[in-house]
This record gives sequence, structure tokens and C-alpha cells, in this order.
Amino acid sequence: MTAEPHVDPAPARRRAGSWIGRTVAILIAAGFVGLLVYGVLARSPDTTIDDSLAKSEPIAAPSFEMAVLQRGDLGPILSRRLRPALADGRVALSELRGIPVVLNFWASWCVPCREEAPGLERTWRLARRSGVLFLGLDEQDISDDARSFLRVFHIDYLNIREPTNSVGRRYGVTGFPETFFISPAGRIVGHVIGVADEAKLRAGIQAARAGGVIAAERGGAQSSAK
Repeated sequence: MTAEPHVDPAPARRRAGSWIGRTVAILIAAGFVGLLVYGVLARSPDTTIDDSLAKSEPIAAPSFEMAVLQRGDLGPILSRRLRPALADGRVALSELRGIPVVLNFWASWCVPCREEAPGLERTWRLARRSGVLFLGLDEQDISDDARSFLRVFHIDYLNIREPTNSVGRRYGVTGFPETFFISPAGRIVGHVIGVADEAKLRAGIQAARAGGVIAAERGGAQSSAK
């Protein structure tokens, strides 16, 4: 009987090991790239709103529903209109349909927000007489710090709280403060990035009332979102 030739299994094992090693390396690299892409997408704000405003096209405001941080002094017109919406201690954007809204993103740790606060309050006290709602949206903040900020600056318009920044990302917010002007039809017609002075606030209110569009514009200083 002729003896079968001896086959050394070592090269085959080395080839298999090499193939497995390359596969694992590819999977690790793919996972790393996936995490990197996810991180970029998670942190990158949406630019759809400003793109639409640049083309003079109003765009539907992203929806939200959040707990009330402070009800404030709404005045007689808004108190009547918002009584049903505020009954459960939460506010949804859909409940504000029919009301021009000035939506201000802010945080107590934001230094430029301190600069902006007095002008917001002065403009609000005039605007509420005609049924324009100022709505502060406190993001990435501690509730007690936020309430202290409102007391220090005598802010008495409606404020709601978002513990994370998911709503801000959908609005394209890159820092605080930022202000959006929303028409009674629930469409964004203006945007100020950074501190909005009283002239910019008045122009945005006029656009919100009429439903006309003003392009997104830079205001004063801004603190980057955390």
C-alpha cells in the first residue's frame, strides 16, 4: 500500500487566521466609521429652516410638547386663549395655532442671554397687548438655575423646559440665544441667530403677524450649545 503524502495543516491555518484577522479589522473600522457618522449627524443641526427663509419661503415649525417652567403674566388676551392649553401644565406647539409666537431658545449659563433678557422683556410687555406670545424655551439647563435667571431679569412671559437639545437640533440651533418668529399658521417666517435687539424683535413680530418672510440674520453675541 502506498502511503498518502503528508500535508502540513499550518499554512491553511495561517490563511484562515489571516482571513479572520482581516475580517475583524474591517468590521472594527466599519463600526468606527459608523459611530463617527452617527456622532456628526447627532451633533449637526438641521439647516432646513434657514435654507427655506433664504428663498423667502415660510416653513412649518417643528412640533414639540414640553412642561411649563413658568406661566408668567400673559395679559387678558393671551390668558383667555391659552387657558385650555395650560390646564395640564404642558404646552404643545399645536395648541398655539392662531397666535403669533416669538420662540426664544436660551439657558441660564448663557452669558449673551443675560444681555438679551431686558430687551425681550420690554418688547414682550408691548407685544402681549395685541395677542403676540413670547415663549422661552430653556434647554440643557438646571430647573432651579433657570427659575433664578427668570427672577433676576424679571422675565414674566411663558417659559417651557427641554432638558436635552433634541428640539434645538430640529430647529437648527447652534447656540444660545436664538429666536424664531412663527406665524399664526404655525410656520416659521424669521430667525435671529444670537442676541436679538429690540428692532429685530419688532421686525420679526411684524412678519409673524402678517405671515411674511424675513431672511435669517445674525444678531449679537452667542454662546455655543453644550
